[in-house]
Amino acid sequence: PSPHRALCRSRASDLGPMLGRADRYRLLVIGDAFQAHGATYGSKRVGTFGQVGCFSFYPTKNLGAYGDGGMVLTDNLEIAERVRLLCNYGQSDRYHAVAEGLNSRLDELQAAVLRVKLRYLDRWNALRRQWADLYSSLLEGVEVPFLASGREHIFHLYVVKSKARNRLAAYLEEQGVPALVHYPIPVHLQVAYQHLGYREGDFPVSEACAQEVLSLPIFPEMREEEVAYVADLIRKFYQEEI
Repeated sequence: PSPHRALCRSRASDLGPMLGRADRYRLLVIGDAFQAHGATYGSKRVGTFGQVGCFSFYPTKNLGAYGDGGMVLTDNLEIAERVRLLCNYGQSDRYHAVAEGLNSRLDELQAAVLRVKLRYLDRWNALRRQWADLYSSLLEGVEVPFLASGREHIFHLYVVKSKARNRLAAYLEEQGVPALVHYPIPVHLQVAYQHLGYREGDFPVSEACAQEVLSLPIFPEMREEEVAYVADLIRKFYQEEI
């Protein structure tokens, strides 16, 4: 079957139609859940749909290791064996490489940290949702995240959209608030993918988002007054803009 990728950034995509098409056309569904640890679609966790689910344990993720790491979920024995092979130098046995592989094994220290942190994931995600709800109720002048019914958001990032994104980011930085621009260059405009022949204007929605998105601070340990402070600064910025 051909691969079909399901994107899950803090909340699931609309997986129902996608999974239906994949089943109809015998497509292999690979779930990218790198930023959606603990998110749900209906009653199921993201990463458990399709044939493969992929997670990153980079330290800044909702479930992050002490260093780098990742995990692949699958109930397909053939895929599982292939992944184990590739992450261990492509070796079927010690010193016997049967494929071009990598050293991508999760070391014991990272596994130990993750096992402890996993028990707190749902609580941390609930706190992120609490601060996100407060942001959305207080913010003015920016477009806040859309919450879809039946798809629980875990707010790895709290991303707003602003036509004055660069000026707003600079203003917040001056006030000591670290607002960040994640992914300012769309994939189709990256030098690495020039060979595909895409040009500026081919994906106008992606290009517009890349010019407008801004990530505001969000983490479980935030306090209500900190969220209110950021929202107040943004309100003042737009009052001065007008």
